[in-house]
Amino acid sequence: MSPIISPSELKSFPTGNLIILDARTGKDVAGNYLEKHIKGALFIDLDKDLAEIGEDAAFGGRHPLPSIEKFAETLSNLGISEDSHIVVYDDKNASNAAARAWWMLKSFGFEKVQVLNGGMQAAEKEGIEFSSGKEEVKKVPLMKKDHWFLPVSKLEEVENELKNTSATVIDVRDAYRYRGESEPIDLVAGHIPGAINIPFSENLDENGFFLKPEILKEKYNKWLENKPEHLIIHCGSGVTACHTILALDYAGFKIPNLYVGSWSEWSRREGKEIAKDI
Repeated sequence: MSPIISPSELKSFPTGNLIILDARTGKDVAGNYLEKHIKGALFIDLDKDLAEIGEDAAFGGRHPLPSIEKFAETLSNLGISEDSHIVVYDDKNASNAAARAWWMLKSFGFEKVQVLNGGMQAAEKEGIEFSSGKEEVKKVPLMKKDHWFLPVSKLEEVENELKNTSATVIDVRDAYRYRGESEPIDLVAGHIPGAINIPFSENLDENGFFLKPEILKEKYNKWLENKPEHLIIHCGSGVTACHTILALDYAGFKIPNLYVGSWSEWSRREGKEIAKDI
């Protein structure tokens, strides 16, 4: 199954076991959801449902993964069961929490999970029905899993892989952040020494839709030529990195490792070298 679903496909999708998740982020995002969302969509919160934010971002970053047990409770409360077909959207071309939700659902073991291409804006243009207020949710029995199924890398592993030149570490943040010109979110500007920069925006066309799989495959093969095949993807806090992981999966590549702590962890960890290209 393709990890991407078009607005037209979603519009004609039979309801049945379909669960739509609204993963928008931002100020008063819960209020924005209540004001307007795709009809039937349920709200999933980046900070509360897709992360378990700790006291010190130097250990885990700004958006550490929640325990798999806590995520199982979230799924139960959203009425998501083993046979659910899940479609996730946000309003940032899937570059934010929609991709993170997709990664977590895949890592939990779901196969029928897709991200809406073009996000909320494309759904509106397609004429998909919208609604407001709360949606009725029927809680389902808890699904028990004891580990995440997709590969992750910790800070020490990233450091060792770079030292041994045994992995390609991709930083998907905007180029100006990677170069260290300025840093709008984290405390320090720059990048992990040895990481290469392929901004997640390179996965999209001029209209904010994912490039076709064959184009993505050609582009990444060119970018990664003569580099280690083992890939570790990171961003600021392990969220937009999932956009590139989604793009790579869409293009037919093996799903790479996610460095969840990302720059928010590395840049805060005492003694870690900071690189700048300015």
